[in-house]
Amino acid sequence: MGTTETTAASVLMAVDPRGIARVTLNRPEVNNAYDEDMLAALQAGLRDIAASPAIRVVVIAGEGKHFQAGADLTWLKRAASYDPERAFAASMATTRTMQMLNELPKPTIAMVRGACFGGGAGVVCCCDVAIAEEGAIFGLTEVRVGVAPTPISTHMVHAIGLRHARRYALTGERFDAAEARRIGLVHEVVTADALEARVGAIVDEVLLAAPGAVARSKASMLAATGWTLTEAEMHGLAHDSWMQRASAEGQEGLAAFLEKRRPSWYPAKG
Repeated sequence: MGTTETTAASVLMAVDPRGIARVTLNRPEVNNAYDEDMLAALQAGLRDIAASPAIRVVVIAGEGKHFQAGADLTWLKRAASYDPERAFAASMATTRTMQMLNELPKPTIAMVRGACFGGGAGVVCCCDVAIAEEGAIFGLTEVRVGVAPTPISTHMVHAIGLRHARRYALTGERFDAAEARRIGLVHEVVTADALEARVGAIVDEVLLAAPGAVARSKASMLAATGWTLTEAEMHGLAHDSWMQRASAEGQEGLAAFLEKRRPSWYPAKG
């Protein structure tokens, strides 16, 4: 039996005979930044994965040179002008996608190459295992464009702790793979040519584990530590996200990024 492939424009999914699902974020022309279509495709794929007893483990990767560069800022600019109902829905799409990935009853492995910013780092936070190449670059960069990372904030704090989250989410600074490992965002850093093999070795370890025991273990750990989100909590996170995006700061930050200039809140050096 060969590999089963499912294709959406922005997300590719292939499942091999061993039950390994490969989910590839497929917008390389914008460094795999996500928009509404990608989020919808990811949610559909995650539902299919959760419902399939044949799928044992999930590997998430990015097409091309980069893993994922966060939200597509041209989409965020459009979303800033949405009516309140649609604006909230746009933020809820991100919030729910992260929640679904975090609570997926299958082990997930992020395979990180190149850029991993904003929501891309959120994806990594929501995965059970994260392996990065040496050249990967990370950043929780939302505040640099005047928006707030509330759809991923809970997962961020759970993955790297409040102390590290306070630094990197509030400064928006970039950091390398060695620092990502130090703060616990990724588990291992390997050379670029060893990345596929290392992920493959971890996948093989996962396949030695009983799938029912894995699902029950994951669910119990998430429940015991409060790492699951209620609908009310997700609504609050999404509400904060769209309110900040629609604010004057949000509009100025996105405009400054797209126009390749400093935002107005940056004071000029004397």
